Amino acid sequence: MYLRHWITDFLNSILSPDTATPLISPTLFVIVALISIASYFLCVRIVTPLMHFLTRKTETEWDDDILNDKSMRAFSQLAPALILEWLLPQAFSNHEWGVEIIEKLTKVYIVYAVINLLCVLITNTVDGFERRDKGAEHNLTVIEGAVKLIMVLIGVIISLSILFDRKPTMVLTGFGASAAVLMLVFQDTIKGFVAGVQLTLNNMLKKGDWIICDKAGANGEVQSIKLTTVKVRNWDNSIVTIHPYTLISDSFRNYQNMREIGARRVARSIYIDFDSIRFLSKEEITRLTEKGFLSEHSQKHANQEVNLSLFRKYLIRYLTSLPDVVKKHPDPAVFLMVRQLQPTPQGLPLELYFFTKITSWAAYERFQADIFDYVYACISEFGLRIFQAPSGNDLRDLRGIIR
Repeated sequence: MYLRHWITDFLNSILSPDTATPLISPTLFVIVALISIASYFLCVRIVTPLMHFLTRKTETEWDDDILNDKSMRAFSQLAPALILEWLLPQAFSNHEWGVEIIEKLTKVYIVYAVINLLCVLITNTVDGFERRDKGAEHNLTVIEGAVKLIMVLIGVIISLSILFDRKPTMVLTGFGASAAVLMLVFQDTIKGFVAGVQLTLNNMLKKGDWIICDKAGANGEVQSIKLTTVKVRNWDNSIVTIHPYTLISDSFRNYQNMREIGARRVARSIYIDFDSIRFLSKEEITRLTEKGFLSEHSQKHANQEVNLSLFRKYLIRYLTSLPDVVKKHPDPAVFLMVRQLQPTPQGLPLELYFFTKITSWAAYERFQADIFDYVYACISEFGLRIFQAPSGNDLRDLRGIIR
């Protein structure tokens, strides 16, 4: 009221009453707008630097993370709304219809500014946890998105209740009546929200995990987890976007536990030709012992040792001697063995099952290849042969013999 009287007196003092009266309301509107804009820049230019100065003086770093430029900018957007809420009804008290509309709009803007400020504070808090690795064990990004979504819905309900002069409970009742339509429109968001919460609470997935999802064509590290999307960067540097519900409804493999325990499994088989399995003579036992393939104990049973049996025992000793092969581990599922599998028409599968300390993909493949290169090279020392299907050259040679 005082502002309107002051503007009226000022205009009447410099202009005639007939000229001054139509200019009162526009002048008031311009002055209130300028005061609102000035309040914003006052917060940006004075309050924000002052807050940064105070936060730098404290020992903790949390206030620097939470009260950063984004949060102070969101706080500064709240100042004009409060100025408009305070001055506009006083300035335009003679226009009841205008005051009512302006009050509603300013209240809606205040709701928006408050929700925006709270969302920024939540984001800053989550970022602070992630920078300190305190949120590494849990996917705080999904929780952040869920809380923001709830806050936005609350803001929408409050805004609609302000605009239509209804209680928030009545607005909720209206939403309930149209729940089927809303669920149809926001079904992806709802599914993503539920799936994201399940992934988080069950600790199934977090940023940085190496996952394989065959259905989505994903084989790489998780880059980000949102309410409706999970981004995976494949090892070929392509980006795959997966809906969280896909990971819940279908299976996927997470290799993060392998990285954490420091043991990656190797389980590969070589196929032994059945015709090459036989007893070894004493001379062959002696030769293998001299070359270091067998221990002195094996010579005691020269006519009873099977070459495949000795080969299995040697492979166990060979794997145990490698420093990068895990020999003992607290996890009982991590162990070493060389075993026979069910015979096949392609030969007898001899599987090397062990774990290596090397978990990096490229180094793991090199280590695995080096082991099997050696196995392929030394298998003939035991009089064994690897089964191999006839090639084109074999068939041509056979045709020449038949002729």
